[in-house]
Amino acid sequence: MADMPIPHLVTRTNKRYVNPLVLRVSSRVPPFATVHHRGRRSGRPFTTPVLAFREPPSATSPREVRVIIALTYGSDVDWLRNVEAAGLFGLTRGGRGYVVDDLRRLHGDAGLRLVPGVIRVALRGLRVDELLDGRVGPPR
Repeated sequence: MADMPIPHLVTRTNKRYVNPLVLRVSSRVPPFATVHHRGRRSGRPFTTPVLAFREPPSATSPREVRVIIALTYGSDVDWLRNVEAAGLFGLTRGGRGYVVDDLRRLHGDAGLRLVPGVIRVALRGLRVDELLDGRVGPPR
């Protein structure tokens, strides 16, 4: 099992009590965003608040927009398994909806260097070193 930066007890408490409150603003207040996904077995729709950052433009693909999502609870979480099984997900950030695909996990400095400096320091302090990277499609 993957190392989990935030303990399971905190994860369960946040999922039940904190996430419903955060979901009220996560779609509109960056760096929060809302991931829209379906259960990989049930097919039920779910929403999950996340910390999402626009990746700096790449020299090789300057027009491609990508997003980095900090895996603050580690990689052993249902929403991540759901989006990886589907290969894409919906993302609402700053009041706009997008489809995100071309998913890949980043580890350590390969991912952390893509988030703002103050966030990088905070994530390192929380021992978060796994991130999800994805290509952002046009607003829907």
